[in-house]
Amino acid sequence: MTRLFKIVATLEGVSLLALLFIAMPLKYVWDMPEYVRVVGMAHGLLFIVYIIIASMLKSELKWPFSKYLIICLASVIPFGTFYIEYKYFKNIEN
Repeated sequence: MTRLFKIVATLEGVSLLALLFIAMPLKYVWDMPEYVRVVGMAHGLLFIVYIIIASMLKSELKWPFSKYLIICLASVIPFGTFYIEYKYFKNIEN
């Protein structure tokens, strides 16, 4: 489960960066809104999967609520999921 979480965390982080730094400028600077729909939908789905897996891992690994809250909040900060993956999951192999 942690391996899946690491993959989803990476994809969620990349999708957030793509949304903020590629799709949004394309929409507002070059008037190309179609990319926001596609990247935004992918990011939204990955965000939901990220939160669901984090919730499952919370009970499976018996995380304290504070750790769970930090992991969830990191998903809305650019580069946050990469930091969480490094800080909490660098030594976990499954």
